[in-house]
Amino acid sequence: MNDYLPKKELEPERDPRQPSFARIAIWVIVGAIGLYLLGSGIWGIVTGG
Repeated sequence: MNDYLPKKELEPERDPRQPSFARIAIWVIVGAIGLYLLGSGIWGIVTGG
């Protein structure tokens, strides 16, 4: 194997199953938009308009 490389470079830095920061940010933004749309829809039904 590549024994000439440092051990730090041979091992992954983080768990590959852990989602990246960008993916978490996208889900938070999409969830906030969805929550807003759901809330405004419910508010429209309640107020009758």
